[in-house]
Amino acid sequence: MASTAVGMLFAIGFYAAALILVLGLVWKIARYIITPAPLKIPVTPAPVTWAGVPVRLGQEILFFASLFKSNKWIWIFAVLFHAALLLVVLRHLRYFIEPVWFWVALAQPFGIYAGFAMVLGLLGLWGRRFLVDRVKYISSPSDHLMLALLVMIGLSGLLMKFVSRTDIIQVKTFFLGLLKLDIQALPTDPLLLAHLTLVLILLIVFPFSKLLHAPGIVFMPSRYQVDNAREKRHIVRWVAKMMKQMDADDTAAKQAADQA
Repeated sequence: MASTAVGMLFAIGFYAAALILVLGLVWKIARYIITPAPLKIPVTPAPVTWAGVPVRLGQEILFFASLFKSNKWIWIFAVLFHAALLLVVLRHLRYFIEPVWFWVALAQPFGIYAGFAMVLGLLGLWGRRFLVDRVKYISSPSDHLMLALLVMIGLSGLLMKFVSRTDIIQVKTFFLGLLKLDIQALPTDPLLLAHLTLVLILLIVFPFSKLLHAPGIVFMPSRYQVDNAREKRHIVRWVAKMMKQMDADDTAAKQAADQA
């Protein structure tokens, strides 16, 4: 059963969440860009030229290279979760495009079972916050809440697929309507509404949580800096500006003294 009122309510929610997500990401990334990095702190072995920086960042983003070197079993769960999440997102693209692109159609059978892998990976990452003492010590309530949120999103999606199905045609009509600013009715299945509510919460809190490590890794000085401290002096922009002003003041004072 589809409800226009429910569709209107969730349409407003998704528009608001999308706005918060975009503005929050822009604000956070802008802060990352303008935050000074006064120290030369690349984690070695680090690239000695700027050409090596994209290679290193690519290894971190795609293969979690540093995590692989530090802890193999956590690396397994991290790769399992992120790879499965990618497949799940690709599978969900079908709700936003018509006709469905061929590579999105190819991802459908893999995306179905990737949901199980995603939840398994999350449970493994969550378990380390209880089983590894040093990780348990630094874990905050927000860390557990974020993991619980992701797990509930995954489980509710799996339940809709294998236990209580919903009208996916109407769901797709709703999301296609959102993209065209044409609000449509939405099925009132409790499981679907719970799943969408959890997704809304995720979109809203994402820019203000530790989940922002996704774009944040690109702005980590320990990862993007070049290991050339001996070849080139590292001076942060605001220090260079201050030194330039001091030199100008010294020059002006010297000229004033000469004229006197």
